[in-house]
Amino acid sequence: MESDTTVRRIKAFGTQNYVAQDHDGSGDRCGNNGYSGDPKRKPEVSLYLLREGLAASLVSVFILVLWGLVHLSLQQLVIGKPTGEFSAVRARRHLEQITSVGPRPVGSPENEVLTVGYLLEQIENIRVETAAGPHQLTVDVQRPTGSFSIDFLGGFTSFYDRVTNIAVRLEPKGGAQHLMLANCHFDTVANSPGASDDAVSCAVMLEVLHSLANQSTPLHHGVIFLFNGAEENILQASHGFITQHPWAKQVRAFINLEAAGVGGKEVVFQTGPENPWLVQAYVHAAKHPFASVVGQEVFQSGIIPSDTDFRIYRDFGNIPGDNILAVLKYLVMSEKLADSSEYRHGNMVFFDLLGVVVVAYPARVGTILNYMVATATFFYLAKKASLPGNGGGRYVRRLACATGVAVLSWFVTLLSVLIVALLVTLLGRSMFWYNHFYASICLYGAAATGKMILVHTLAKNLYYGGVRLVELGDLFFDVSLLLWGCSLVWLTQQGLCSAYVPMLMVAFPLATRLLLSKEFKHRGASVKYSVLYLLGLALPYVHFMFLIWVVFEIFTPIMGRSGTEIPPEVVLASLVTLATIFLSSFFLHFIYLVRSTKWILAGLGSVFIIMFLLVSCGVFFPYSGNPDSPRPKRVFLQHTTRTFHNLQGQVESQDSGLWINSFDYTAIQHITPSIPELNDSVRTRCREDRPFCGYPWFLPVKFLSKKNWYLPAPEVSPSSPVEFSLLSKEETSWGTVKMTFSAKGPSHMSLYLMPHRGASLSTWSFGNGTPQFDLSGEYFVFYSHGLDAPTWTFWFEIQPPRDPDPSGPEGMISVAISSHYFFGEDRRTSQLEEILHRFPTWAFPSSWVSTYDMYRY
Repeated sequence: MESDTTVRRIKAFGTQNYVAQDHDGSGDRCGNNGYSGDPKRKPEVSLYLLREGLAASLVSVFILVLWGLVHLSLQQLVIGKPTGEFSAVRARRHLEQITSVGPRPVGSPENEVLTVGYLLEQIENIRVETAAGPHQLTVDVQRPTGSFSIDFLGGFTSFYDRVTNIAVRLEPKGGAQHLMLANCHFDTVANSPGASDDAVSCAVMLEVLHSLANQSTPLHHGVIFLFNGAEENILQASHGFITQHPWAKQVRAFINLEAAGVGGKEVVFQTGPENPWLVQAYVHAAKHPFASVVGQEVFQSGIIPSDTDFRIYRDFGNIPGDNILAVLKYLVMSEKLADSSEYRHGNMVFFDLLGVVVVAYPARVGTILNYMVATATFFYLAKKASLPGNGGGRYVRRLACATGVAVLSWFVTLLSVLIVALLVTLLGRSMFWYNHFYASICLYGAAATGKMILVHTLAKNLYYGGVRLVELGDLFFDVSLLLWGCSLVWLTQQGLCSAYVPMLMVAFPLATRLLLSKEFKHRGASVKYSVLYLLGLALPYVHFMFLIWVVFEIFTPIMGRSGTEIPPEVVLASLVTLATIFLSSFFLHFIYLVRSTKWILAGLGSVFIIMFLLVSCGVFFPYSGNPDSPRPKRVFLQHTTRTFHNLQGQVESQDSGLWINSFDYTAIQHITPSIPELNDSVRTRCREDRPFCGYPWFLPVKFLSKKNWYLPAPEVSPSSPVEFSLLSKEETSWGTVKMTFSAKGPSHMSLYLMPHRGASLSTWSFGNGTPQFDLSGEYFVFYSHGLDAPTWTFWFEIQPPRDPDPSGPEGMISVAISSHYFFGEDRRTSQLEEILHRFPTWAFPSSWVSTYDMYRY
């Protein structure tokens, strides 16, 4: 043992003569920790400090083993033979058939005819096959029309006309009063086959329907399988079902199958509203559980710029949201479904441990548990403060001072890493990690870890020069406990179920410390103590590392479509630094128990310097066209014709061109070498006097992508151009002007309303009648339709300005409409085809034809 440690012969605390022997005979720093006490009560003991190499090895192996366990849990390893209830082969066949028709935007024949036809054919086959069984199957094709406002992407209003829903009702032959809802969507965005989002879920649902319909035991309740044909149009079809379909009133709960990533296991990341019984059903039924309330609270916070049908069912239906087959079967056989309101008694805390088991308990129990753990923590610290020799607030002052050192190290570390991120950005190497994730860990992780260790090493050698290292290690363990305890209390007071995370990060280290107190007291940082200490941290750390993996798995792809205004290096560097700070909390203990950190710092510094040089030289290219692990550069191209009318209705100006948007921070720097004419000389400028800058935004995301480019091109001439006209304009008796319009065009159109200074919209024909989500003085209405839709007619009332602005545009309002041709012959032009062929293989250019027409009134 002595060969791996430094031996300290320490007399009673009251004496000051400490001697440390190293192998080479040189003395190690030691001194008085400032505590006093009765020398007769403190016998002479031998305390150990860890060698630098051993400490680094133990922590590295600990981190790598836990990270390996996290990745192993993500492989969906199934132990045992298949049950035969769910046929993955059939589900795969369905997926191949659905995606074989290509992209399926709303209104296209591929979506409204081919895919609908295939789904109806398969459903009919299941109905015929199971007709003699104990269940009956009813199919209804719904074509709803409606409107609603949503606070997504800053907020806008949506209007849909005759979009498609295929609702399949499976129930006992005697009928069912209470229904479960399982939802998927088969439509896609333009130019995408939509395999993961969300054809695979529809394929799974077909197979789940087949399995449940063939079950010999009658279901207690019914199930609605909703194949939803307009989700990518911002949740329109789900709104049509839940607000208009007669079956919706009988729905008690739902399962929404949706993609929020690019593969991997399915995960329960939203339940509700206040339905703990749904979590309990998942706990009992799921064969390979994968769930966390942290994901739910993060998603609902709005941090993640995405949304699913879950919002519609929650907000407009007030219903909660195999594993799929097992969970669905459990729910439809459950008596709780009959009166789900009876079981609405608060939220649930839930999380899985490596996909093996789900821990779930009511939030109110979690609150009690959290406060018990917090109380135990503060009692532990208070007891230490009351020990002999710690009187007069001496321990409290030292704890406060050490806490200040820890917090200071956080800020210094974060600032240092952000400086590195800024340098990477200025060198034009943003997003180098997009296709090389671990390169970011080597760069930012090495910088953050090294800076943390350096700050504490300086504190140990300069500030705490006369304090025994064993006591410093003990003190900084208490600091970590205090900080996690404070975060536990704060999150609990905020009513967040995610407070279970700091609860775990307090309870297990505290219990471990208490169990090892005698070992540490008599032998210090022995190898036995260090190994057992790490084992005690294993469970909370492996779960915390899983949560870190989820964060990076979500945010890394999001940075590829987060627009040109959010610097991704700042985001990722901050995430890596925060992960390092959290993970290092209970390792501060070791920094003060190790003899030296010079070789650790040298190693981390070398890794950082090498990675910085490699990144600076452009070794790590951000994008990849590898089909097994794609990291594409997303670019939107519209061949558009823009027409601007004055107050008299005459054409004021007109132009045509290729309007190009990049949806990540690197803009077009990597595209220009392939397409030289696409450079900053053709970058656009926003015209504030025109709705949405005078460009055909498909969604209201101009605040995300302020950098775009406009290459002159010939005029477009779609076969079915938009027809837009003012039907009537009348003054009301209450002083407003009511204007009624009609529009007929392709399946996707965007309406922009920009009241001029002093004017305001008072009411309109959309949603609940109140204009919502004024985006810096503008309103955005998203329109789509299915097949055979009539002319779109709408109206609004505007309060004219009392004092018109002479410097602003003439009239009281600017109205613009853009049309988007996502399918058919109209979606392509020779100019688009020519430039598309010049994009590199790692780029994903999504293109279509559009028009933009603006009018003043």
